[in-house]
Amino acid sequence: MDRRRGKSIWKSKTLWFNLLCATVAAAEGAFGVFQSVLAGNVYAALAVILAVGNAVLRVITTERLS
Repeated sequence: MDRRRGKSIWKSKTLWFNLLCATVAAAEGAFGVFQSVLAGNVYAALAVILAVGNAVLRVITTERLS
């Protein structure tokens, strides 16, 4: 693959992770399923894990998107 061109958007782990996070957040906003069944500290921990996961994926990214 030509590194100057970059990889396909569909091969980006960061974008897939963010899409999953956005989908879960939208489901939570619409239905309120997670916050009602998880303790407050677990819900907060999940929010931190999502942010850290995104940061880690951004750090290990080596190719740009085409």
